[in-house]
Amino acid sequence: MVCPICRESYFKALHRGASTRGSPGSTAGTEKRPVVLGCGHAFHKNCIEDWFESSSMQRCPQCKVFHKGSPTVLYIDVDEEDYEAGRSTRVQQPNARSAYNRRDSADVRQLAWDISSMHFDGEARDYHVMCELTRRNQELEDSNGYLEEGLEEALRALHDEMEARGNEFDELEDELEGQRRLQRRTNTLLQEIMVHYVTVVTCALNQWALDFQGNYERIRESIVQAKNGGARLRIGPELEIPGYGCQDHFLESDTTLHSWEVLARLLQDRSLDGVLIDTGMPVLHRNCRYNCRVVILDGKIVLIRPKMHLANDGNYRELRWFAGWARPATVEDFVLPRFIADITGQREVPFGDALINTEDSCIGIELCEELFTPQSPHIAMSLDGAEIILNSSGSHHELRKLRRRIELIREATLKCGGIYLYANQKGCDGDRVYYDGSAMVLANGEILAMGQQFSIGDVEVTLATVDLGGVRAFRAGMSSRSMQASRSEMSYPRVMAAISLSAQHAHFDFSVHPTRPMTANLHSPAEEISLGPACWLWDYLRRSSLGGFFLPLSGGIDSCATAVIVYSMCRLVVEACQRGDTQVLADVRRMCGEDSEYVPERAQDLAARIFCTSYMGTANSTSETRTRARNLAAAIGSHHIDVDMDTVVSAIVGLFALVTGQTPRYAVHGGTSAENLALQNIQARLRMLLSYLFAALVPWAMCGSSGKSLLVLGSANVDEALRGYFTKYDCSSADLNPIGSISKADLRGFIEYARDHMQLEVLGGFLDAVPSAELVPFSPGYVQSDEDEMGMTYNELGVYGRLRKIKKCGPYSMFAQLLHVWSQAQLTPRQIGDKVKRFFFYYAVNRHKMTTLTPAYHAEAYSPDDNRFDLRQFLYNARWTWQFRQIDDAVGRLEKRDNVVIEE
Repeated sequence: MVCPICRESYFKALHRGASTRGSPGSTAGTEKRPVVLGCGHAFHKNCIEDWFESSSMQRCPQCKVFHKGSPTVLYIDVDEEDYEAGRSTRVQQPNARSAYNRRDSADVRQLAWDISSMHFDGEARDYHVMCELTRRNQELEDSNGYLEEGLEEALRALHDEMEARGNEFDELEDELEGQRRLQRRTNTLLQEIMVHYVTVVTCALNQWALDFQGNYERIRESIVQAKNGGARLRIGPELEIPGYGCQDHFLESDTTLHSWEVLARLLQDRSLDGVLIDTGMPVLHRNCRYNCRVVILDGKIVLIRPKMHLANDGNYRELRWFAGWARPATVEDFVLPRFIADITGQREVPFGDALINTEDSCIGIELCEELFTPQSPHIAMSLDGAEIILNSSGSHHELRKLRRRIELIREATLKCGGIYLYANQKGCDGDRVYYDGSAMVLANGEILAMGQQFSIGDVEVTLATVDLGGVRAFRAGMSSRSMQASRSEMSYPRVMAAISLSAQHAHFDFSVHPTRPMTANLHSPAEEISLGPACWLWDYLRRSSLGGFFLPLSGGIDSCATAVIVYSMCRLVVEACQRGDTQVLADVRRMCGEDSEYVPERAQDLAARIFCTSYMGTANSTSETRTRARNLAAAIGSHHIDVDMDTVVSAIVGLFALVTGQTPRYAVHGGTSAENLALQNIQARLRMLLSYLFAALVPWAMCGSSGKSLLVLGSANVDEALRGYFTKYDCSSADLNPIGSISKADLRGFIEYARDHMQLEVLGGFLDAVPSAELVPFSPGYVQSDEDEMGMTYNELGVYGRLRKIKKCGPYSMFAQLLHVWSQAQLTPRQIGDKVKRFFFYYAVNRHKMTTLTPAYHAEAYSPDDNRFDLRQFLYNARWTWQFRQIDDAVGRLEKRDNVVIEE
C-alpha cells in the first residue's frame, strides 16, 4: 500500500526506519509513519502535515471531508533488540474505520485489500506477524503496478461511499465559504468607510523654451521635493520637458528627440522610484505630432495620453503644431524608441485616452483647454470611476482671469465629486506672456491647497493630503450622480500602475492630518499689475544676461507706472534674497558683478545697481514733469540722468532748413498741421535714439569694461496703441514694454495702490496731473492734452477695445451695441455714430503702427498686439464706405422715428 500523496509504500519506509533505529540523525521512521484520518484514509505523517499547512482548512486530500484534531498514528513498534532476540513485538493501532469489505479474486488485489482492510484493535501480535508483514511488503514492491491499480480501485470505492455522505460536508463547506465571503466584504466595506489619506503634489515650474538641461533639473527637483513630502503622485505643467512656448520649434525633430532624452534620464533615476510621475512632452505617433502627458512609475511608462481638444485662439496656436486625439476612451499600442525600450524593458506601451488604476484608486487625465470645453473629459471619467483628475496646463496671465479658472475647477469637483490636481507653468519662457502658476488641489468643490500666482522662484510644489473615503462618500450621497454613472455609455480602458497612493499605516496614524479647505487668494487688478509684469521683467533680465534696465522717465503716469513696476521687481528680488533663495542670489550677484557674500538689503539698493532713468526735456517740457521724474527716481533708488536735448532738436531742424531752405513751425506759431506733427515727432524719435545710446554706454561710463548693456523699456499703454496715438519709432519703441497691454484706467488704479502700499507718497502728483505729451510750446489759448488730441477719452477707448476684440464687433455692430449703453448717458444716435466712426477711422489709418509695437507683457484681452494675439491687416480703407453708410442709414431711421413721435 502506498501513500496517496507521495506514492511511496508505508512499510518500506517503516522497515527502513526500523533498520536504522538508534543511528544518529535518523528520522525516516518517524517522518514516514502511517497515520489515518477520521474518514478512514491513510497517509504518511509528514505528507498529511505538509498538506494541512499548505491549505486554508484541514480537509482530506482524497474525499475533501473536514478533519478535526491531529491524525491518528498507525504505528508498528519494532525494537532492534527484541527483533534479534525473537521476542514478541507490540503492534498497536487505535480503532479506525475500514474500507469496503470487498475481496478481489486476484492475489495482488487480494493482498492490497487485506492490508487496506486490516483492523488493529490493540491486541499484541508476536514476532511472526511482523515477519509476515515484511514479506508481504516485499511482494507489494515487486508488484507495484498491480498494487497501485488495486489501490486506486479501492480508493474509488471508498470515495463512492463518502460521496453519499458528502452532502452534509458540502453544506458545511458552503456555509464556511459564505462566512469567508462575508468577512471579505466586511473588510472591504470597512476600508471604504475608513479614511484613505493620499498625499499628492502639483507643481508650478519656471520652464524656459528649449532649455532642456534647466527644464530637466527643475522637473527632477520638483519630484524630489514631492517624494520628501511623502507624496506618491506628482503632476507637472503642460509640455514641461521642452517648455510650452517652443512654438514653431515643435515642428523640428530635434525638439521631440531631446524630449525623449530628458525622459530617459528621469526613467533611469532610481532615486525617483515610488512616485507616480505625470510629465509632458511632444510625441510622434503614426506620423502625427501630439501634445502628450507621459505617466511613468519606477522606470516604466504606464501611459501616454495625447491632448484631445487643442487651444487655438488668443495667444494659442496649438493646431499649428499638434494634432488632437480624436478617439475618446480608446488606446493603441505605441512602439517606444529603441533607447527608451532598452531602459524600460518595454517594447510597446498604451497610447490614448485611458484611466489609470492604482491599487487603491483610479486616475483620469485632462489637459488645459479640455477643462474649458463644454464636454470636458473629467465628466465622463468621473462617472466611470475616476476619483482623481489631473490637469496639466500652460495658462498665461490676464487681468481678472484666475477667478474664472478657479470657478471652473471648483464647479467640476462640486458636481462630479473627486480630487482635482491643477498644475501650471510660471514665469516668462521667452515670449510676451507670463504663466501665472497658481497650482492647486481641490476636492468636492473645496480648495485644499493653492500655490502662488506670482513668484520669482524656479520650483514651487503644492502639497495636499486628501481623503479618498471622503470622495466616495460625497459621490455616493448624490443619487442623481449615481443614476447617471450607472447609465453612462462611456467605458474607458484601464491601465494598471502598481502603486498604492494611500499608505496602509496611515489609516490610523494620528500624525497624518488632512489638508483643511482654504479661501483662494485672489489679487486685485492693481496687485496683479504690481506683481505679474515685475516677475516677467526679472525672468527676462536674468535670462538675457544683461545688466539691468534703462527707462525714459517723462513725468507722466505711463512712464511712472513702468518705473514703479521695476521697483516692485526689486522688492520681490530682495525678499527672495533675504529668504535665502540660492537661485535668485546667484542671479543678483552675477548681474551686479558681486562676490558670493553680497546680499541686497533694500529694494532701493538693488535699483541703484540695475535701473537707470532719464528725463529728456526740451523747451516744451514743464518744470512740474521734470520735478516729478526726479522725485520718483529718488524714491525708488534708480540712477537718474537729467538731460536737455534742445541742441540735438535744433541741429535736426537746422539740417532740414539748410537742405530745403524752409524752417518748419508749430501750429501755435502759424505752421501747418504737417509741420506741427513733424516737429513733435523729431523730439519723440530723438528720445528713442538717446535711450539706446545711454543704455549701451552708461554702464561703460560708470563701470568701465565690466559694465553690461541695459535693456530699454517702453511705456505706452494699450489704449494709446489701439488708437495709434504714439509716434512710430519714438521712445515707445524699446526692447520691452511692461504696460503695453494695460489700460489707462487700470494703470491709475495701480499707481493709487502703489502710493498706499509701497510708501511712495510722490505718486500723488502723477495722479493729479493732466496727461500730456509736452511736445508743443505752451500757449495761453492751448494746453496740449492727450484726450483732446485723440478726440476721445481713455475710458471710451477701453469700451471700444473690448467691443472690437472680445465681443467681435465691427463698426455697425459696435454702433448697435452702444445705442443701448450710451443712450442712458443722454447721447443721441448721431453722436454715438460719430464716435464709433471716429474711432474706426483712426484705428484704420494707424493700424500699421501696431506691426512695430514693442514686445509687451500680455495682460488684457483686447490687446492690439500684432505679433500673435490680434491678427489683422495693416492696410485699411479708412473711409469704411459700406459700414459707415449702414450706420448713417440707421441713424436716419432712428431720427425720423423720433421726430414722428415728437410730432404726435
